Order: sequence, then C-alpha cells, then structure tokens
Amino acid sequence: MKKPKSSYHHGDLAESLLNAVDELATKFGLEAVTLRSCAKLVGVSPSSAFRHYADKRALLTAFATRALMQLSTVLASANKSALRKDEDAFLAVSLAYIKFTIEKPAFFRAMWREEIIYTSDDAYMEAISELTSTIKGGFAASLKDDDASSLSTTELLAWSSVHGLANLLIDGPVGNDLSKAQKITLAKDMLGSLKPALHA
Repeated sequence: MKKPKSSYHHGDLAESLLNAVDELATKFGLEAVTLRSCAKLVGVSPSSAFRHYADKRALLTAFATRALMQLSTVLASANKSALRKDEDAFLAVSLAYIKFTIEKPAFFRAMWREEIIYTSDDAYMEAISELTSTIKGGFAASLKDDDASSLSTTELLAWSSVHGLANLLIDGPVGNDLSKAQKITLAKDMLGSLKPALHA
C-alpha cells in the first residue's frame, strides 16, 4: 500500500494541514486548496480535518494568521541581527520581507486575501495588529520613528515600496525568468535608490 506523501505526529494534525495548504497553494494557487485535498495530502480522512477547521475559509484564516505571525518574527529578527552586526537595519529588514515573499509566496498571498478568510477571527486580528505595530514602529525599528502608534509617511513609503516590489517579484512581470539571486540583487538596487527619499 502506498504511503501518504505527508505525515504528522499525533496531536499535530492542525499544523500539518496548514503545511498542506502551503504545498498545494504554492503549486496550484490558493483557489485549489480544499479541506479534502489537504486531508488527502496529509494522509487522513476528511472528517479528521473537519474536526480542526470547520470549512475552507477557517483553514485559510489559520494559514493567513500563521503567515502574519511568521513575517512579524522574521522582520524583528532581521533588525536585531543587523544591529548586533552593526549593519544597515533598513536594508536587512526590507530584504527579509522580500525573501520571505519569494520563499513563501502562498503565505504572502494569503495574508491579505480578505475575501477568502474570516477577517473578524480573533487570532487573525491579533496577528494583523502585531504586524501593523511592527511596521508602525519604524518599519521594524529600522527607521527613525517619533510615534509608534501611527504610520508616518516615511513608514508608509517604505512599506508600500517593499511590499509592492515583493508582489511584483512573485506575481508581476518584474520577477519573470529571474532566479532568486537575481531577484535579491534587483531588490538591493531598488532599496539603494529608495533610501535617500526615506532620509530626506
């Protein structure tokens, strides 16, 4: 008998189903994800999957929540590492954002797809709040910030530029036919052009 492609340890089914979302969405798009397809990929019955997630939207909400939390952690870690090494914190944080997008495109796409998730879900709202606070705090503390409770025009410029480039690299014409290394090089060049505007 053929073994299922994915497996999980007892008690980790909810997380394994989220990993299945990532695999299916990366290959076929978020539209192709269903609870049944994720259950099949993990190697369990659909009824087992439904015990953790009531429907596809609940599954994708949990997936988006995990993505937001991971991105917040990645940005904070990039800033901390840059400061410890006396490196350019803004460049480190921005590249971390873009690398996260390139390496986890399904995560990036799911975070903002309000039409396919439960945006009033408590965990999702908390994750949104955490990421927003990270951005408001000087773009993960990599920019000067006089008010961590609001989004300044400088922070908005940084976030929209980095987020926009990340999106273009995975879903737009900019990233077509480019390797990961080439995308990172392009990002570094763009960020170099952006810095003077941020510090004007």
